[in-house]
Amino acid sequence: MRLGEIVTMLTETGLPFAYHHFAEGESPDPPFLIYFVPGSHNFAADGKVYFKVSLLDIELYTDIKDPASEELVESMLDKAGIFYDKTESYIEEENLYEVLYEMEV
Repeated sequence: MRLGEIVTMLTETGLPFAYHHFAEGESPDPPFLIYFVPGSHNFAADGKVYFKVSLLDIELYTDIKDPASEELVESMLDKAGIFYDKTESYIEEENLYEVLYEMEV
């Protein structure tokens, strides 16, 4: 899956999103998404990259626990057939919940 396809999927959620971060002072009201590619997990053969695999993180930020927004993101990933792991944390200094979806594409 290419980055452009990820952008198309995120657009279909209707939630505001940005790659890595929003510009200072331009963060929308929650819920919103951040996505980025923190690295790769490529498959090697004969000393070369045989199959490229990108790590992809999608972060959902909400000001309250928001199962509807989580379901929106998870339905998008399920529809695309993407396996993901999910963790959740609360960021006290931002007063936001973060639900992190980690996957390989």
